[in-house]
Amino acid sequence: MAETGAEQDGKGQALAARLRRNRWLLGVGVLAILAVYFFAGASVYVPVLALVVLTAAAMLPTDAGRQPADTGAAIEASGLQRLSGEYLAAAVADPLIIFDHSATIVHANAAAFAAFGGLAPGMSLSLKFRAPEMQALLDGILSGQVAADAVDYTEKLPVERTYRVSASTVGHATGLYVLVFKDQSETRRIDRMRADFIANASHELRTPLASIAGFIETLRGPARNDPAARDQFLQIMQNQTGRMARLIDDLLSLSRLEMKPYLKPGTEVDLRQTIDSVIDSLGPLASENGVVIEREFANGQLVVPGDRDELFQVFENLLENACKYGQSGGRVTVSIAGSEDGQQPGFDVTIRDYGPGIAEEHIPRITERFYRVDVESSRTQKGTGLGLSIVKHILTRHNARLSIKSEVGKGAAFTVHLPAR
Repeated sequence: MAETGAEQDGKGQALAARLRRNRWLLGVGVLAILAVYFFAGASVYVPVLALVVLTAAAMLPTDAGRQPADTGAAIEASGLQRLSGEYLAAAVADPLIIFDHSATIVHANAAAFAAFGGLAPGMSLSLKFRAPEMQALLDGILSGQVAADAVDYTEKLPVERTYRVSASTVGHATGLYVLVFKDQSETRRIDRMRADFIANASHELRTPLASIAGFIETLRGPARNDPAARDQFLQIMQNQTGRMARLIDDLLSLSRLEMKPYLKPGTEVDLRQTIDSVIDSLGPLASENGVVIEREFANGQLVVPGDRDELFQVFENLLENACKYGQSGGRVTVSIAGSEDGQQPGFDVTIRDYGPGIAEEHIPRITERFYRVDVESSRTQKGTGLGLSIVKHILTRHNARLSIKSEVGKGAAFTVHLPAR
């Protein structure tokens, strides 16, 4: 049966309404893509995925005859808009929260749940993030600014994390906004570490330089014609230059290790042979300090993957410290034993002294650069404050770890846990 003019007009109007709705939906979607992509720094796959979703949504059929048509289209558009927003949020690696004009959460991605926890649709952002800087950011974006200035926000618990937070609108017609959190914690930590390192290194170099400069001035003045004083001052100057040379060598070693901390060695090391060589090389130092070195090695093959020179440096540093700082105990025990660390077979190398020990509050920080339990004792023993930091970096490179047990008055035990082949 031929269609009447009225029926044709009705179908034409329905088609026109559908096209208008699809254009409106696509426009909102494009704005959402641009806003999230720009502020979240996502990969190129985010807009590709979002465009596929939006195109599929735009092609969905509608029942033009259902009344009221505008209300049905609005409901459908709202659902598709939320779906596309959730796809975009899930594709962003950084914590991302979508909220409405009343600062109420509409959606949060998995990264936001992991970072902040306790997020749910319908929750008030103003109550969740009470910091003044976050309140100012929310007020700024909700007051009509296209993109409020980013702020720094620090989350104290469970661990301290610092974020750079930016907010933007997802198109004025949608009434939705996006909050993106860029984690700056590692960058800030590295900046602080670099500043502390420069301050400590300059201080450690300044002391011997000032000492040498003072002795030179004395030798050119009052001690010019005093042979005894001249010999004494020259010996002190030689000791100070040696200290600076050791410090520079340790700084260079630490710098090389930090440049390639995760480069795993490809060779194998015989622990028995390596530690025997370390003990032999430190024999004169042990005798000078009145220390006897005892061996307690397990039977069988004691082979681990690693770099021999680097592991030699680890055990040399630990044994040298035991001979110097634990000399009052009169002996040092070096033992090698098999271990099952987390169901992974390996070996534990323990270097134990019987000296004064280390107070408990110092143990967590003892591997920090330039950290010393006793500054005067360390400098007397010609320490640079970098030895245990170098040990930690080498063990990280070998997928190994260091544990320290000590009791004041009963000595200290440093154990290196190494994975087997």
